[in-house]
Amino acid sequence: MATLTPMMQQYMDIKKQYEDCILFFRLGDFYEMFFTDAEIASKELEITLTGKDCGLEERAPMCGVPFHSADSYICKLINKGYKVAICEQVEDPATAKGIVKRDVIRIVTPGTVTDSAMLDDKKNNYLMSLYKYKNFFGIAFVDITTGDFTSTSIIIGNTIGKLMDEIARFSPSEIVANGEFLKDENLVKAVKTRFNTYISTIEDKYFEIGYAMDKFKSYFSDHEICENEFDIYINASGALLEYLEQTQKVNLNHIQSFNKYKIEEYMILDAATRRNLELTETMREKNRKGSLLWVLDRTMTSMGGRTLRKWIEQPLINIYDIRDRLNAVREFKDKFMVRMEVRELLKRVYDIERLMGKIVLGSANCRDLISLKNSLGQIPYIKSLLKDLNESLNRECDRDIDSLDDVYEIIDRAICDDPPVSVKEGGIIKEGYNKEVDELRRASVDGKSWLVELENREREKTGIKNLKVGFNKVFGYYIEVTKSYFSLVPPNYIRKQTLANCERYITEELKEIEEKVLGAEDRLVELEYQLFVEVRSKVASEINRIKRTAKALAQIDVICSLAEVADRESYTMPEVNNEDVIHIIDGRHPVVEKVIDQGAFVPNDTYLDMAENQIAIITGPNMAGKSTYMRQVALIVLMAQIGSFVPAKSAVIGIADRIFTRVGASDDLAAGQSTFMVEMSEVANILNNATSKSLLILDEIGRGTSTYDGLSIAWSVIEHISDKKKIGARTLFATHYHELTELEGSIDGVKNYCISVEEKGEDIIFLRKIIRGGADNSYGVQVARLAGVPAPVINRAKEILKELEESDINKRDARFKRAMKPIEGQIDVFSFNAQQRSYDEVLKELRSIDVTTLTPLDALNILYNLQKKVNT
Repeated sequence: MATLTPMMQQYMDIKKQYEDCILFFRLGDFYEMFFTDAEIASKELEITLTGKDCGLEERAPMCGVPFHSADSYICKLINKGYKVAICEQVEDPATAKGIVKRDVIRIVTPGTVTDSAMLDDKKNNYLMSLYKYKNFFGIAFVDITTGDFTSTSIIIGNTIGKLMDEIARFSPSEIVANGEFLKDENLVKAVKTRFNTYISTIEDKYFEIGYAMDKFKSYFSDHEICENEFDIYINASGALLEYLEQTQKVNLNHIQSFNKYKIEEYMILDAATRRNLELTETMREKNRKGSLLWVLDRTMTSMGGRTLRKWIEQPLINIYDIRDRLNAVREFKDKFMVRMEVRELLKRVYDIERLMGKIVLGSANCRDLISLKNSLGQIPYIKSLLKDLNESLNRECDRDIDSLDDVYEIIDRAICDDPPVSVKEGGIIKEGYNKEVDELRRASVDGKSWLVELENREREKTGIKNLKVGFNKVFGYYIEVTKSYFSLVPPNYIRKQTLANCERYITEELKEIEEKVLGAEDRLVELEYQLFVEVRSKVASEINRIKRTAKALAQIDVICSLAEVADRESYTMPEVNNEDVIHIIDGRHPVVEKVIDQGAFVPNDTYLDMAENQIAIITGPNMAGKSTYMRQVALIVLMAQIGSFVPAKSAVIGIADRIFTRVGASDDLAAGQSTFMVEMSEVANILNNATSKSLLILDEIGRGTSTYDGLSIAWSVIEHISDKKKIGARTLFATHYHELTELEGSIDGVKNYCISVEEKGEDIIFLRKIIRGGADNSYGVQVARLAGVPAPVINRAKEILKELEESDINKRDARFKRAMKPIEGQIDVFSFNAQQRSYDEVLKELRSIDVTTLTPLDALNILYNLQKKVNT
């Protein structure tokens, strides 16, 4: 019976422990994959599939990648949704007995990637833990590269909206979940459909409160848990820490600070709003350019870029925190030279947070330490500039920035300024740092000079002109003689290797030199690596001071970035308060004005409150700017609440607890939802979760169904929002249903606005200006012509439009008028009794009249008769 070879048996034993991973099995200079892993990898990586004798009747499928370029291949597999287990030799082959012992040293998953080449420098890579218990969720997030760890608990009730909002807030690349979550197929499907994330599993025992609590306290012993506290977040946090330990298999000392937050501490933005407002990426191409982040991000460091993204994704609702940020930005905006000098210094600061992550995880090399040293070298100069600042947040950052002179000194004394990439090939420790290193280095140098002297001496003594002393890793040092000089080889030369055109020899003297040189070199490399590890450990021990400094530098970078944008783009400092008024003068869309010709953007005013100006119904043609206007109001409110200046002449912003948007038309075919179903789902989410402090942006509600159904829904939505007992939120409501303009005066707080348009014959000019009043035309046919619709289609559309307007089917259909029954106390804009008069008779008589020939008396008589018919 065929049996596996010892090496393949070792492979199979290890593979059984990591069945959900592709196993990179180290053999010499390659990582090899076998069987199913090889078949998958060869296809996904587009590499050759070969075979290997493994002791079985058939050869095992095999493929491999060079270990020195493995990172790029691992990156491809991770991006395609696979996990990779890296299996290395864990003992010296020279001293091993039998098969070299191997074991998995790390598992790379989408949420545990640490290689900078696989990450976006200015975006956190979050791993999320979900613990589901009935309708309760414990949630924890970590970025292993920076050590950021945060957690919360939520109750989702009858919908999963809150859970989706939190996932959208952090956009994790991987989720670890418990069994109860995974059993909920609809929930799992919803998460996978809405978010491009990998879902992993870990045994439920790690989520149990006893185990999770012990694990949690082993990392965050200072965190106090109140007896009455809803502590389900502990279950998620403990399991997440366990998962990290299982995958990383190293000390995670850089995860030391824990942040427990409440959802209510920040403005809540659901996934639809983040998408519609294009906060960090555009809707269609998913590009950074064209987003709000693209406009505001002038940070000089990766840390600052990630912090700015957090600020945008988590706007504040605490008025005092917002004002602190605004005041800090104002100070840097006013102090131009200080801002320029700080930014220039920050440009030389590397990613301290991720460098420290690599240092603590043990994956940092000497160049990483030099990058850290060079970064720390900028701190004294930055602090000298910050000391004269007065605003509280800037002063707080200055206090948190540690000069870290001692850490700088540790690295500067020990590590060469231009070290090699590898830490196990020597040449990394500075001269004068360690006496033994200096002695071994001199012995190595002297030994090489001895070899040069030996080569010259042997040439003279033997007469072999092309004799040379060489070295390779297999045979060590040797004397090489070509065939033409074999007759001159002295008897004391001992043959060591025969090649096609030469022979290689060894002598007793050469052996002695080899022992001295190689012994010194081997010892030197070993000692230098030991000293490097000691230096790295010393730096790692200062993790708290360094991380606090990095965080403060990142905040200063963001504040300077916002000040830079405010200065260059002529933004103004908003007045933020807890009142209910949003009053914007000459507001502009921050992105649109950047991508169109300079000075071409038309600014607009906005006034909303919770009284007479609660709901603005906006009418006007497509492409006239309704959507741009509404989004700019939402973005200005959001920018103010992250602590940014805003694109406006002036702005008073009453805090919004949430911003909701229902904009545009899209379907969700993967979830089995039509365009209209998606629209109604978003509307339902808004109506079920909005409060009187929310800001609602609603565009074309009801357009995905029939005219009567759509108008009825839009009408009812406005009534519901306007009701102070139900919602009473500040709202911008764009619509093509001109009938809704009749609600001004019928419903308290409703005001009509429209986009001004100038007609020139059949042409129209969009003036982009919001003015009071309702539009009387949608100009749909004209817009279609501007878009390039063929002329025959346009002409026929005009004919049909004329016929429809003459019959006025939308305004006078009696069945629809009867359906729109007024609510109590409301004026019925369709208040006539359709059963007591005949449209056809009245219209027929009106059309037959030639008004140019009527006398005043005739006109009075005709009017009297028509009135009589209507009233009978």
